[in-house]
Amino acid sequence: MVTSLDQSEPGASTLERATEVFRRRGGILRMADALREGVHRRTLYALRDAGRLETLARGLYRLADRPPLAHPDLVAVAIKVPRGVVCLVSALAFHELTAQIPHEVWVAVPRDSEPPRLDYPPVRPIRLGPAAYRAGVETHRLDGVEVKVYSPEKTLADCFKHRAAVGLDTALEAVRRYKAKGRIDAEAILRYAGICRVARVARPYLE
Repeated sequence: MVTSLDQSEPGASTLERATEVFRRRGGILRMADALREGVHRRTLYALRDAGRLETLARGLYRLADRPPLAHPDLVAVAIKVPRGVVCLVSALAFHELTAQIPHEVWVAVPRDSEPPRLDYPPVRPIRLGPAAYRAGVETHRLDGVEVKVYSPEKTLADCFKHRAAVGLDTALEAVRRYKAKGRIDAEAILRYAGICRVARVARPYLE
């Protein structure tokens, strides 16, 4: 059992010990993880009120003296939705395969999982079956946090699968941008399209 770092109003030493916990954990912690580390809620709130912590999302805190996050929404979703994989329009934006700026984070979750509930950032959950969920996952370290994102090839296949949601024009724009990058792996796209059961839909556009 972890003993809380403070029992009353937190003093300077308590705040410093709690700050060190954050530093050891990369500067970002969920409230639940901070509590498990022995940091009292009052200490979190005191650090926040003193401007030493910033709130990334409900129950997610980060040391305020760290450099600004380059991918705050993706980082927040990666921590708050551990089984989530960035997908579709958000993955296209990450791979620079669209000019769109997503106003929500598109995130794939297993079909049998509970839908993610975040106050912020807004998320667009996409439920996938086991094979489609597991295929093509890449792990990128963004702002010190491991974020799972589907590969460009798997993302293109997903866009054909979910063309009603993202728009066929978005999928075709992504294919053009992908080709312009000069590293074409049509075989991988068709393999993922087969897993997503849209190989017959995707093949004419790829050819």
